[in-house]
Amino acid sequence: MTDDAVTGSQDDAEIEIRFNSDGLVPAIAQDADSGEVLMLAYVSPTALKRTRETGQAHYYSRSREELWKKGETSGHTQHIREIRADCDADTILYLVEQTGGACHTGHQSCFYRTLDGTEVTERVFDPETVYE
Repeated sequence: MTDDAVTGSQDDAEIEIRFNSDGLVPAIAQDADSGEVLMLAYVSPTALKRTRETGQAHYYSRSREELWKKGETSGHTQHIREIRADCDADTILYLVEQTGGACHTGHQSCFYRTLDGTEVTERVFDPETVYE
């Protein structure tokens, strides 16, 4: 990834992200090579800034009310290739190189089951050994 992919080229007009009343915006993480949607989480201005500075995905945990770097505990990191904004600038897309599984349940993607509960993918790691 080039620095411009994370920080934006100086020739481009900077897009102003429209954070919601809680100061957050949804962020979709998508595998940059396969196109698989890996997860949806929320990003604060600080998380987005840290992501752009480091090239590693950062999010804001609503349950813990804190910034978190993806993979800090599990080692299953997301290296940012590109960050995109949707047409309304109220949702962002992280195109990532995923190391390990993206989901805390042990699956590659958080979208591993159908609405009737059928699991459509296998686990790629055992969460009990990762999150002891």
